[in-house]
This record gives sequence, C-alpha cells and structure tokens, in this order.
Amino acid sequence: MVDRPLLSQRSALIFLLALLAGGAASGLTAVAGEGAARSLLAGLAATGLAVPFFNHLIATEDSAVQPRNTVGASGIEEKSNG
Repeated sequence: MVDRPLLSQRSALIFLLALLAGGAASGLTAVAGEGAARSLLAGLAATGLAVPFFNHLIATEDSAVQPRNTVGASGIEEKSNG
C-alpha cells in the first residue's frame, strides 16, 4: 500500500481555489439571468483560467522570491555613477 497522498497540499489548494472561482463565476452568471448552459460554460472557463493563475500565485519554495543581497550594492552604484 502507498502511504503518500495522491496530490500534494499545494496542488489540492490550487484545484480547490480554481473550483471555487469557477463556481462563483457560474453562480454569478446564473444570477445575471443567463441560461444554465452559459453559466456552466462561464464556470468551466473561469476554472480553466484559474488553475494557471493560482499555480503562479502560489509559488513553490524553490521559486519563491528571495531577498536581494545588499552586500556590495554601494560599489555597484559608484561604478554606474562615474
């Protein structure tokens, strides 16, 4: 038996947020008076676009923004000024 989960927590969170965004888009489209088919298509489109958005938004630890190295920054400024 495999003891590891099928999806990582990050992947599960991305898919959950995408499904919530798609459900909200579908619900708002239905409330706006569109038909069920258009509401479903709007929800599916929003879900499809939300996956890469949340994937980029929730960065992995390897690609997280690192603080800039401030050592030697004054030397770079002096060279560029003169």
